[in-house]
Amino acid sequence: LYGIARAASVAEKIDGLVSKYRHAFGGDNDDAPGLSEKDVLLITYGDTLTSDDVAPLKALGRFYGEFLQNTFNLIHILPFHPYSSDDGFSVIDYKAVRNDLGIWIDIENLSRECRIMVDAVINHVSSQSTWFKKFLSGDPEFADFFIDHDPGEDLSAVTRPRTSPLLTRFEDREGKSRCIWTTFSADQVDLNFRNPNVLIAVIDVLFFLIAKGARLLRLDAVTFLWKESGTSCANLPETHTLIKVMRHAISALCSDVNVVTETNVPHRENIAYFGDGHDEAHMVYNFALPPLIAYSLIVGDGNRLSDWVRKLSTPSDEVCFLNFSASHDGVGVRPVEEILTDDEVQQLVDAAHSAKGLVSSRTLSDGKEHPYELNCTFLDLISRDDEDTSMTVARFVASQAIVLAMPGVPAVYIQSLLGTRNDLDGVARTGRARSINRSQHDYQHVANALANTESLEARVFDRLTRLIRVRRQQVAFDPYAPFEVLDYGTSVFAVRRGDPQSGATITCINNLTGKEALLEISDTISGQELLADDHVPSGKHFMPPYAVWWLLARKQ
Repeated sequence: LYGIARAASVAEKIDGLVSKYRHAFGGDNDDAPGLSEKDVLLITYGDTLTSDDVAPLKALGRFYGEFLQNTFNLIHILPFHPYSSDDGFSVIDYKAVRNDLGIWIDIENLSRECRIMVDAVINHVSSQSTWFKKFLSGDPEFADFFIDHDPGEDLSAVTRPRTSPLLTRFEDREGKSRCIWTTFSADQVDLNFRNPNVLIAVIDVLFFLIAKGARLLRLDAVTFLWKESGTSCANLPETHTLIKVMRHAISALCSDVNVVTETNVPHRENIAYFGDGHDEAHMVYNFALPPLIAYSLIVGDGNRLSDWVRKLSTPSDEVCFLNFSASHDGVGVRPVEEILTDDEVQQLVDAAHSAKGLVSSRTLSDGKEHPYELNCTFLDLISRDDEDTSMTVARFVASQAIVLAMPGVPAVYIQSLLGTRNDLDGVARTGRARSINRSQHDYQHVANALANTESLEARVFDRLTRLIRVRRQQVAFDPYAPFEVLDYGTSVFAVRRGDPQSGATITCINNLTGKEALLEISDTISGQELLADDHVPSGKHFMPPYAVWWLLARKQ
């Protein structure tokens, strides 16, 4: 990255940070467990749940203790730092907690109950951050921390995740106009990793978050870390090298911390962040999964999903996918650009519009706009107008059952867990499309809804948490356990988990349609149906609409 002359100095500074933080909090934990079938991640903002009597982070801790401690053992708390835009992803101060959320001890206390995943928003910082203000003021310590680019240079080859301008003008202390690289918005100024001091500062932030209790680090938007004129500035070799350096530095400090990369790009590019299976991400977001699940349930055809899952692989048994259907962002369609046709993507776009959702676009190199993200709750995206609630719940549970059955670690967004519908008022209030899937909920209102067994919220919550509890008891769902896609026709998605030669297997079968599916169950997969606690013998069976079967077959 920096040449022979500077490399030794950079390495020495990283070693110094390792020593500093190891002394501060004790460093490594040799007794920490690795990832297993018991690991299920909840994704939430720190203030998704609000209460009149306690700060939001305390309310989250209370909700975990009251409703979730036997279900989830990992929690991803989305950015909780002071910020200026983008719901937390324009960080002003990496080492502070927002006053309106709580204090560090709230996060540290929760980290003693479960493992915490924290966002490391390291591609950019807020234009209101101290780092950027010192850059504009001419502070020599922050010289070249950001990219001051010639506005006359042709940047048309640069991959754009947004329609906003790539360069934004700022005025420095001397009144000089500076054109600063801003990949995501005018308020999110990109860090310049060509300056090794930026890398040192970022590693210091990563170590600080670990010291505060983070055991999973989500490296946000790392696709764009390194900029090189004349290229797409996406997924460059230097970007992968940066992640390798961070991974090795983190492992030197604390071997039980997992690095998770967030790269919302086509699947082939996404899985490159596994590196050789030992040197980059421990987990990669499985970004192609959400649109493929949605497509399968919208059209009632699992061929695309089945064909794609058959080809899934990882470069070693030390890495795995982070599987999800919904997150704080919308359902990205870039990851399926090489999997679904334009017409099939359009069917997803049409479904989002039918659900009163929105569709965000990005600008291509030819100046045209192309769908980038479906802004809609996953529940609404795959639902139908005027259908019976029981059908809505069954289809949605089927979508989450696919996530839970996939090889890797499953993640469930809190809005999915609570059966949240599109927040159109939130969009009107903020003017941002992603607000449609970022509702805030009064704690007592949620508790009351979950206590009402007839409510949509309770029916979704109860069925999903039961699925998760059953999953956590079966070693066949180990993140690294073998898997095999089975063929039961286009209307069914089926995957068998576990090794049939050495132990029990679980065959997860999902009816993707609103009609009965006729299945021929063989001797090798027949057995106990875990969700209904019933026995399914070999032979022909009719599977109800959107039904989910998990068949446990003991080794013969």
